[in-house]
Amino acid sequence: MKTFTFIIISIISGAISGTILGIMNLGIVEPVLDKAIGIEIQNQESQGNTINEQEIQSYRIWQKSGQIVAGIVLGVSFGALLGISFIFGKKILPGSTNQKKVMALVGIIWLVIFLIPMLKYPANPPTVGDPETIYQRQNLYVTFTMISGFIALGLAFMYQRIDGRPLRKFVIISVIYSGIIGGVFITMPNNPDQIFSPIELVEEFRLASGFTMSIFWLVLGITFGSMWEKLKPQGAQITTI
Repeated sequence: MKTFTFIIISIISGAISGTILGIMNLGIVEPVLDKAIGIEIQNQESQGNTINEQEIQSYRIWQKSGQIVAGIVLGVSFGALLGISFIFGKKILPGSTNQKKVMALVGIIWLVIFLIPMLKYPANPPTVGDPETIYQRQNLYVTFTMISGFIALGLAFMYQRIDGRPLRKFVIISVIYSGIIGGVFITMPNNPDQIFSPIELVEEFRLASGFTMSIFWLVLGITFGSMWEKLKPQGAQITTI
């Protein structure tokens, strides 16, 4: 393994996808947040509370200015996760090329640590929910995500021990994962907060954030797979499984 090449692939692909994520968030997600904050300000003022709008605007400017940097940090982190996962799972992933194998892995990761946790604990704008329960909500989301990830990791090891054709093994693993995560999904508590903000705004935020994160994973898979295919840090051709 050419370690330096592997690190470069992970960092550059993560930085590229993270930059795109930051730009998309500025154009798609942030306007929805501005709407949510505007509604919250109106609600507070209608209740007779004094709101320092200038302070809020200054904070929002600072927050928006860090979107691309935050996207790059997130991208590099997930680029490293994708790289390490690909090294260990490369032999059992379906696909006739490195690019196809990477995209298969990205699809699995997207499903396991993004889509399914999002279905259980969908994203809400920062102004939605009781501030006193924010840590509880974060812990629930992180716990569910970790459980989903560890289940998938354990099943990846089980996949190698199951006899039969790849399709048969994939079906078996998928059924086991669905059963376990379904039980966890039902068992874990729901979001403790009620939603009082306009549901249309909340759904718009969820769709916007879900769209940008899905595009992020798609771009990460394409850039990582393309660079791996071109640079071949392991220096060997792969065979179809």
